[in-house]
Amino acid sequence: MKTFLVVNPRSANGQTGKRWAEIGAQVGKALGDFGHGFTQGGMDAARIARQALEEGYECIVAVGGDGTLNEVTNGFFRDGKPINPKAALGLIPRGTGGDFRRTFGWELDLDSSLARLRSEKTEPFDVGRLDFINNDGQPETRYFANIASFGVSAVVAREVNSGSKALGGNFSFVWGTLKGLVKYTERKVRLSFDGGPAETVDITAVAVANGRYFGSGMFVAPEAVTHDGLFDVTIWSGYGLSDFLLKSKGVYNGSHVTWKGTRRLRCRTLHAEPAEGEDVFLDVDGETPGRLPCTMTIVPGAIRLKV
Repeated sequence: MKTFLVVNPRSANGQTGKRWAEIGAQVGKALGDFGHGFTQGGMDAARIARQALEEGYECIVAVGGDGTLNEVTNGFFRDGKPINPKAALGLIPRGTGGDFRRTFGWELDLDSSLARLRSEKTEPFDVGRLDFINNDGQPETRYFANIASFGVSAVVAREVNSGSKALGGNFSFVWGTLKGLVKYTERKVRLSFDGGPAETVDITAVAVANGRYFGSGMFVAPEAVTHDGLFDVTIWSGYGLSDFLLKSKGVYNGSHVTWKGTRRLRCRTLHAEPAEGEDVFLDVDGETPGRLPCTMTIVPGAIRLKV
C-alpha cells in the first residue's frame, strides 16, 4: 500500500524528532518509498493525514502516542464521511500512555511495528463520532479511535498534559490521577443510551470505549472489541481517592468490573448532559477538547486497521 507517515516529533519526550534520521532509514528499508510529514501544533496531524489521503496514499501511519493517533483518525474523515473507506490506519507507537496499542498486545519496538506495516493484513475498524461543546463554547464534531470519557478522567488528563512526562507514562498518570481525585467532586449527569429514556446518575467517570485501556494501562473495558459495531460503556460512581489508593490494582487488572460502584453496558449511541448546570469535561484519547452536552455514535467499520 502507498504509505504516508504522520510524525509527531515531540513524542517519546522529543526522541522521535531527534532520532528521525535513524527511524526514517529503518522505515525505508522495511517499506521502500514512503511519504511523511511532521506535526507542529494541535490537530496538525488531522490536516496532514487528510491531505495525504486526498493525494492517493492508502495507508496512513501515526508515529506518536494516543493523541497523535486520534488526530490522524480525524484526518480520515471529511464532511462526516470517510475520504476512502478502504484506506488503512497504521501505528508506530511512540507515546507516553500507549493505551491503544495495549488492546492489541502490540510492543513498542520499531521492528514489530514495521512487520505489521509490511503485512497486507487489515481488519475493519470502528470509529467513535463525538458531537460536543468545545473549549470555546462552540458545537464541534470529532472522531476517536480508542476511548472518550467524562468526569474525573478529564481532570486527570489535564493534570497529566500540563505536567512533565519525563518520568514515564505510568508515573505521570498515577500522579495525575491522585491530584485529579483530590480536586474532583461527583457530578450529576443525565444519560440516555440508543435513544432510550434519560436517567440521572452520579458519576465519578463514564468511559465510552472502542478499545480496552485508558489512563496509561487502566483496563477499563476488558471485553471491548474494535470491530463489533458497539461501544462498551463503563460507569464509575462513588469512587474517591481512598478507593484508588486501596484498590487501584483492580483498575489495572480489570477486576473493577465486579465492584459495587461499577456498571457496564453496550450501546451504539450515548447522549450525556449535565443535570445541575455544572461543567463536565471530556477526555478524548487523552486530550481535553471540551465538555458536555455530547452525543457519541459508533461508526461501524468506518476504515481499516493494519494489524
